[in-house]
Amino acid sequence: MSSSTVIQLLVLAAIAVFLILKLRSVLGTRTGYEKPPVQPGTVAPAGLPRTDVAEGGPDRDITDHVPETSDSARAFAAMKRVEPSFSVAEFLTGARGAYEMILLAFDRGDLDSVKGFIAPEVHDAFAQAVEARRAQGLTVHSNIIGIRELAVNEATFSDTSRIAEITVRFMAEMTTVVKNAAGEVVEGSETETKRQRDLWTFQRAMGAQDPNWRLVATGE
Repeated sequence: MSSSTVIQLLVLAAIAVFLILKLRSVLGTRTGYEKPPVQPGTVAPAGLPRTDVAEGGPDRDITDHVPETSDSARAFAAMKRVEPSFSVAEFLTGARGAYEMILLAFDRGDLDSVKGFIAPEVHDAFAQAVEARRAQGLTVHSNIIGIRELAVNEATFSDTSRIAEITVRFMAEMTTVVKNAAGEVVEGSETETKRQRDLWTFQRAMGAQDPNWRLVATGE
């Protein structure tokens, strides 16, 4: 091998080493187990545990709805220990659907369609009101335009019985028309909206096979 060829090889080797060192300074070293970079504001993919909860931080599914140090927050945490799949956000979505369904069924006088979602004592009270209305020849026609407020008012949980109770504040914007036996409007309007506020308490045994929450109390 000539001396000129050896010199060319040494020069190429030096350039190759320079490029390798330059790339390492830009890219850094990889061990094969680095976590991919996380951009600010991104969230973990669905199905993966939340980092803050795993590390002892607040459970946002709870603290988004009640104060972190409240009795209601502790009750929700206890519910989740018994039934890890429980979600406050999903409960409120179901509570809204139940509220609309039960409220309209009561106004129609059709309690049989929602009997499975109402505790017996509440069903009996509703039934008495429906019968009293029918005895006067009155009918109610309601339409829910929207739910303006949907929030947790209070949550309790019994470690002994595993019974959970969640009281929810509702404010519905709706139209209601009450007609007599002759079909005449005696109250309300089909065009004038009103706001109705309610406090409804739902109950369920956590960990039970029956997934349904039942209405056990109503108030304003």
